[in-house]
Amino acid sequence: MEATTNIRAANSTAVPASIRIAVIDDHPIFREGTVSVLTGAAGIEVVGEGATATDAVAIARERVPDVVLLDLNLPGGGVNAAESIASACPKVRVVVLTASEDAEDVTTALNAGVRGYLLKGSSGHEVVETVRAVVRGASYVAPNLAARLLISKGKRVEAIDGDPRDLSSRQAEIFALVSRGMSNKEVARVLKCTERTVKHHMTNIMHKLNVRNRVQVALKFQRTGRSA
Repeated sequence: MEATTNIRAANSTAVPASIRIAVIDDHPIFREGTVSVLTGAAGIEVVGEGATATDAVAIARERVPDVVLLDLNLPGGGVNAAESIASACPKVRVVVLTASEDAEDVTTALNAGVRGYLLKGSSGHEVVETVRAVVRGASYVAPNLAARLLISKGKRVEAIDGDPRDLSSRQAEIFALVSRGMSNKEVARVLKCTERTVKHHMTNIMHKLNVRNRVQVALKFQRTGRSA
C-alpha cells in the first residue's frame, strides 16, 4: 500500500448511529482524558480500553469496534498492532494518536493499514472529527505532517506558487475549511450549500492556487497563514 499524505476522500460509507471505538494507550491519565473527550461527543461510544498491542488486537477481535485509536509507542508496538488488526479484522479502522512527528513513522503506520494519523497535541474536536471522517471512508494525516512527508519524498513544495489573495471570499472560506481537514460534505454543511457547489469551488481554488490535490491545498494554507 502506497502511503498517502492528507485527508483523502474515499467512497462514502454510511456512518453508524453510534460509532464504537476502543482507546489503547499505556499512559492511564492520557487514556482517561481521551476517553472522556470521546464519550462527551455525540454519537460515539467507547467500548474498550487497553494499554498494549496485545490489548488492541484482542479488543478488535472480541468487540469489533468501528475504530481502534492507539499510540504508536505501545508495549508490543503500535505498528504491529495495526498490522494484526488490518489482517484479522479488516472492517476495524485504526487511527494513531501519538507524539511521534517522524515522517518515517507516519509512512510506516500508513503502510501498516492505519487510516488516520494524529498528534497528541491535537484538539479534542480534531480527534472526534477524524474518527468520524475515517468511519465515512476517508484517510487523514495532520496537514503539518503531510507537509513533512512531501518534503521527505523530495516533492517540490516550493512549486506551489498560486496566491490565495486571488480567491473570492467564498473560495477563501472553503480554502480554510478544507485545509483544516473537512470533507466536501462537511464544508457544505457548515456553509449551508450543496456538496456540488463545494466541488465546483474546489476545482476553481486548485486552478487559482496552481495545486493538484488537497494535500497541496493544506500546504498552501500553512505557508500563507490565510484563514477565512
